[in-house]
Amino acid sequence: MKKTVLFYLPITLITISFSSCKVSQSASQSAIILKNESTLVLTQKAISIKRESLKNNNKGTFPILLFKKDTIPAQTNDLNGDGKWDELFFTADFLPNEEKSISLHWSEIDPKFTVKTSVRFGKREGENLPVHPDTQEVLMANQVLKKLGYQKYQTDGPTWENDKVGFRHYLDGRNSKDVFGKKTPGITPENVGINDKGAVEDNYHVMYDWGRDIFPVGSSVGLGGYALLVDNKINRLGILGNDTINNVEKTTFKIVAEGPVNSVLSYHYQNWKASDHVYQVQEKTSIWPGMYAYKNTVSIEGIKGKETFLAAISNLNNKNPLQVVEAGDWVCLIQHDYLTYERQWILGTAILVPKNIYQGYMEAPKTGQLTDSYLAKLSIQNNKEIDYYAVAAWELSADKGFDNTVFFTNYVITLAKQLSVKITVKIK
Repeated sequence: MKKTVLFYLPITLITISFSSCKVSQSASQSAIILKNESTLVLTQKAISIKRESLKNNNKGTFPILLFKKDTIPAQTNDLNGDGKWDELFFTADFLPNEEKSISLHWSEIDPKFTVKTSVRFGKREGENLPVHPDTQEVLMANQVLKKLGYQKYQTDGPTWENDKVGFRHYLDGRNSKDVFGKKTPGITPENVGINDKGAVEDNYHVMYDWGRDIFPVGSSVGLGGYALLVDNKINRLGILGNDTINNVEKTTFKIVAEGPVNSVLSYHYQNWKASDHVYQVQEKTSIWPGMYAYKNTVSIEGIKGKETFLAAISNLNNKNPLQVVEAGDWVCLIQHDYLTYERQWILGTAILVPKNIYQGYMEAPKTGQLTDSYLAKLSIQNNKEIDYYAVAAWELSADKGFDNTVFFTNYVITLAKQLSVKITVKIK
C-alpha cells in the first residue's frame, strides 16, 4: 500500500508548468534519436536508456524530454538500489519506419505527470494490528499463511497495475499471480483489501466502479506464475494455502520503482528446494501504460542442465481449445472463454514466451501442488534471464471488443509483434 499522489493534469497545464522550471537551455543540450526500423505502427513502445549514455552537463537533476513542443512523460529508475537513478524510462508512439528526434533538457524541479502505473503493498505485524504501507518484506519458511493463522498482507501480497489492468502476487507462500479487471483507467484506491479499521479484508471480489478481482486461481499458479520440471516432476515455487512450511527458505520482496510510466517489483527466493535440489531464484516484474499485460523476468542459479522452466497460464473455467500462435519473437498461448469466477464474464488470457527457447507445452495434473494450468516448456541456462509476458483483457474493460475471440487473439498477436521490435537509440 505504497502511498501515491495522483496528478491528473491536462497536457496544456503540463507544458505550462515546465516554462517555470529551471530547465537547461544550453546549446550543448542532447538530442535522443529514436528509430522504428520496422513496418509496424507502435503504440506506447517502452524505451529504456541507461544514465551513462546521457549527457548531463551538470545543468540539472531531472531529465525533461521534449518532442516538438510536447513534453513526454518519463521517469528515472534506481534499479540497483544504490540511491542513484540509473535508467531513464518512457514510452513513445511510432509510425512505420519513423524517426523521432527528442530534445533532452535538465530541470532542478521534479516533473509530475499523470500517474498510469502503481504498486500497492500493505502488511500487518500481528493479527490485531492495522495494515501499514511498506515497500519491502522478508518472509521466512515458517511465516506462511496457515502457520501464522491469519493473512498478513493486504490483497495477499503486492498489487501492480497500469491504466488498463491490474495484477497481484500471493506473497504468503503460494506465489500465484492473479488478475484485477479494471473498468476505468485511473489507479485503484489505496484501501482495496482492507476495511475502515485497517484490518485485512477480502472486499475486492465484489464489483466497484473501478472493477474487481475476476480471476479464479485455485491450486494453479495463476497467470504468469512458474515452476521447474526436474526429473519429470513439476516443482511449484512455493506451497498451497493449507501447507504450514514453505519450500523456499527465505523470500525477499521489494518495490524497486513506482512512477507515472513504469512500476517494477523484485523477488528473491533463497534456497528453494525442488526435487532434492536447491535453487536461488531472482524475479523482476515490470509494467508500463497501454498494454493489458505485464513483463516478468526470471533467472535461476543452480541449474544443472536437466531442468525445464515452466511458464504457467491457469485454465480454470476454460472450455475452449488453447491457441498456440507464433508472432515475431514470441510464441503466444491464448485462451478466451468465461474464465472469471462462476464463468460470469468473458476474459482473454495469454502468455508470450520466447520462441527461441520454446519446447512445446504440457498440461498440469488435476491433483497435486500445481494443477489446472497449461505450462509452456522453456529451456533454461544457469543464471540466464528468461523474459515473458502475461496478458489479461476483460470484456468490461474500458476498451471494448474483448468479448470477441478473434478481437482478443488479434490483440495478443499485434502486441507480440510490437514487443519484438527493437528501437534504435542514438544520443547526440
